[in-house]
Amino acid sequence: MDPLSLLQLPRASRPPLPLAAAAAPSSSARLSVSGGARPVPRRLRRRAARLSVSAVATETPRTEEEQPSPSPSGTERFDWLDQWYPLAPVCDLDPRAPHGKTVLGLSVVAWYDRGAGEWRVFDDACPHRLAPLSEGRIDDRGRLQCVYHGWCFDGAGACKFIPQAPALGPPVHTNSRACVASYPCVVQNNILWFYPRADPEYKDVLQRKRPPLIPEIDDPEFVTVYGIRDLPYGYDILVENLMDPAHVPYAHKGIMRGIRKKEDPGRVEYDKEGGGPVKMKIEQANIEGFMSPQERGYFQFVAPCTLVGTPFPQEDKKKKVPRVMLVFFCIPVGPGRSRVIWAFPRNVGVWLHNITPRWLYHVGQNLILDSDIFLLHVEERKFAAAGLDNWQKACYVPTSSDSMVVAFRNWFRKFCKNQVGWATSQVDQLPPTPTKDQLMERYWSHVAQCTSCSAALKAMKALEVILQVASVAVAGFLAVAKGTLITSTVQRAAVVSAAVLCFAASRWLANFIQKNFYFQDYIHAYK
Repeated sequence: MDPLSLLQLPRASRPPLPLAAAAAPSSSARLSVSGGARPVPRRLRRRAARLSVSAVATETPRTEEEQPSPSPSGTERFDWLDQWYPLAPVCDLDPRAPHGKTVLGLSVVAWYDRGAGEWRVFDDACPHRLAPLSEGRIDDRGRLQCVYHGWCFDGAGACKFIPQAPALGPPVHTNSRACVASYPCVVQNNILWFYPRADPEYKDVLQRKRPPLIPEIDDPEFVTVYGIRDLPYGYDILVENLMDPAHVPYAHKGIMRGIRKKEDPGRVEYDKEGGGPVKMKIEQANIEGFMSPQERGYFQFVAPCTLVGTPFPQEDKKKKVPRVMLVFFCIPVGPGRSRVIWAFPRNVGVWLHNITPRWLYHVGQNLILDSDIFLLHVEERKFAAAGLDNWQKACYVPTSSDSMVVAFRNWFRKFCKNQVGWATSQVDQLPPTPTKDQLMERYWSHVAQCTSCSAALKAMKALEVILQVASVAVAGFLAVAKGTLITSTVQRAAVVSAAVLCFAASRWLANFIQKNFYFQDYIHAYK
């Protein structure tokens, strides 16, 4: 069962989300991260341009409780560089090769240090001529090797070998300029996280601040499906879309249906999609995020990346019931680009999880993402065209179902000035819109990053070739054996049928491969 398809269940009893502290053990029932926000260095601040990639927070009238406290010098600024960011699920990282990723505009490479038995995260640039180390290899001594000139680096980023340097000459490889910046990193919840500051004073940052912890993922009673996808729209668009349950039965029609709501008193018009009022409220809104208790379940946003919760009713503490969690990590990649990592821990349907290949889950999950990619890509550009200060004028959000979106926009406006704190200089302009098949392509955005889907694609392509060869071989056998080995009409019909079936199966498989691993259009008008 696709974890996202659990949203289709009309009734299910679900437990409350145990929200563990991400730092030192705490009795708090809220998921949090330790350490306060640090002020952003002046050189890293970005001015908003007219066509900025992020929309301003709504100024929909708020209650007294929600009004920000006045400050003569402005509100505390969220420090984007004093946070942990997920790179990828460990199951999608091959320890035999380096893996390049971009986070906050910063290009990094993750690789497995066999000597220490740990993952490392470096700047994705060789200090020699700035060639990408992610295109390199792990040498026979377990070092990261740049394939441009063969320079080799150990787990600390120190250069250990320069082939072009004479053995009896000066030890140029020991010069500090030959080193690669190494970032603090940790594997938590089976996901590789890194901290985007490489200065020596941040070497032990893990003792002060840890990534948000999801205890269910590490619970042996739970199973978890992981996934990753790069998306052609910005971080803020990704976050607000995941915080919007009301769009599910409409934007994902034919794939998912909304959870059936209680009858709405006074309603005389109903649609076949099953949409209805969504009751939710916002609590504990501050620089670290907010909590949103809802009619059936609740979600928590832990800034800047983590959205965790359940759309199902909370469990009765007096009895044990099945528990299903939805965990999303929203990663800013660059202007108009983001990445989502999902993890769906559950303790129901464990036996099914054990016999279902992960790529089969991803077929449905990618279709869900595809169904609103174009909508969100265009929406982002309309937000940008309206201007940063006009989001509240361009968007009318009068219902409770938009409460989390409004809360996120308020957080983004109040603490981030509607800007992501990029780690490198970025052009504050959205990239051009490509064709729809490029927007919704799956291979580079997901398949190439997923070990399960990559292996499945390779196997299916091999099977396609085998079926094609078999169909030709059977047809050739019929021509050669006609009148000798094959003498009856029934035999000839059987052989011809076998050839046709092999060919038809190869064509069906080719179509399946194209739709599920490369591109499948989603036309809302025909759903």
